Amino acid sequence: MEPTTSFTGNPNASLGRVLAGIRQRQGIQPGPVDDGPTPDQPGHPEYHHRQRAEWALSRWQTAVPPRYRNATATHPDVQAWADRVATDPTTAGSLLLTGTTGTGKTYEAYGALRRIADAGPSTYEIRAITAADMHGLLRPNGSPRGTEEELRRLCRVPLLLLDDLGAGKSSEWTEDITGRLINERYNASRPTVYTSNLPARSGSGPDLASVLGERIVSRLSEDTVVVAITGPDRRRAAA
Repeated sequence: MEPTTSFTGNPNASLGRVLAGIRQRQGIQPGPVDDGPTPDQPGHPEYHHRQRAEWALSRWQTAVPPRYRNATATHPDVQAWADRVATDPTTAGSLLLTGTTGTGKTYEAYGALRRIADAGPSTYEIRAITAADMHGLLRPNGSPRGTEEELRRLCRVPLLLLDDLGAGKSSEWTEDITGRLINERYNASRPTVYTSNLPARSGSGPDLASVLGERIVSRLSEDTVVVAITGPDRRRAAA
């Protein structure tokens, strides 16, 4: 006959002793109990990573024109830069994509910003603008906020895409305003993606140094990864 068990005192402690005795008689060794959150529950790192990534991707989509909603970074150097930004934006530097018209520079640029969002960064805020639109915005009466306020906003946004750098007619004013933007973002260690149809320096023919000035290109060269995007004109191929 099995001995009867009397539960006195703390019932939970008594029950624990009974269960321990049963496990001992049956040769069952107690093991650690994993009662932590699963990847689908708050408190688990993977859960919070997914939440950050979903939020960042929603911010990315609001800044991306419909044409580039499927953009993906495919160049290894662009992917590596985006991964560095996701890990530590203060040390990643900036990215300059060069190449002739239609090679996919803007596509790669938006793809890089998407890759950063996919990584689930703790903060994610981006602004995308062409150089021509930026100059229009920053001219007197170009914005109700005023030139200085708009320039501060462009300087302070954590991630900036400045498309078609060096396009259009250059002037002392455009050189000065572009130089201020680049210098402020450089000093604050805020990563920027630039695209341009012109090489940084060519040695012969037009380049960014001849259009924007040697001072701007010298500043860019200090912390910017330059990636040449080559290939046929995608726009003509799709026509």
